[in-house]
Amino acid sequence: MHQQIQLFGAIAVRPAVLALIPRFETATGLTVAVRWEVNPTVKKQIEAGEAFDLVIINPSMVQDLTATGKVKAGSQVWFGRVGMGVAAKAGSRPLDIRSVDAFIHALKSAETIAYASDGTSGGYFSALLDRLGIADEVKPKLVAVPGGQTASAVCQAKAELAVVPVTSILAAAPEVVLAGRFPAELRSYIDFAIGVSADLRDAEAARRLSEFLTSTSVDDILAAKGVERR
Repeated sequence: MHQQIQLFGAIAVRPAVLALIPRFETATGLTVAVRWEVNPTVKKQIEAGEAFDLVIINPSMVQDLTATGKVKAGSQVWFGRVGMGVAAKAGSRPLDIRSVDAFIHALKSAETIAYASDGTSGGYFSALLDRLGIADEVKPKLVAVPGGQTASAVCQAKAELAVVPVTSILAAAPEVVLAGRFPAELRSYIDFAIGVSADLRDAEAARRLSEFLTSTSVDDILAAKGVERR
């Protein structure tokens, strides 16, 4: 008898993966239990002994977990990438961030900007401000918000804008809108990979879920939720 598959993943892929789970369960008769945290927390909790069958986090973190024996060697597969975007409250004035100069102007003009300080996206954004040379001007405006709640901060009057993966912005609609993606020149994507636990209870069930999540048959659903394949 198959046991419930334990899937532990990053918050940024939650909206996309949740859209796929019912299809997988209907097709296979298997059930999936899901848990979500920001990337660094997922890695830290697995290292501390958290049980899981499949994990979806940054590829480098899957590699680290493989090196420590938590993820089965050779099981890592590419899942997709998620672009960074700017969220605004529905009905707010249009925002032009199509070029790097326009993006910088928008950040400088905003009164407050929410970001996921404890997640991969927050670390990336903070480093990007340094790289663009606007950290001194923009960082005092930043509002640290827990991962998973960053996009919603703009409709809760916690911030004028929010910088967060596109998946989270699309999931917060209709109260929140995607004001725009980061300019193409900044190559602002967060990569995700799947790893299989080295301590599996049901290897066949885990394999089937991993293959389903990476199959081309679900590409359209993932794209609609903000996950890009490449």
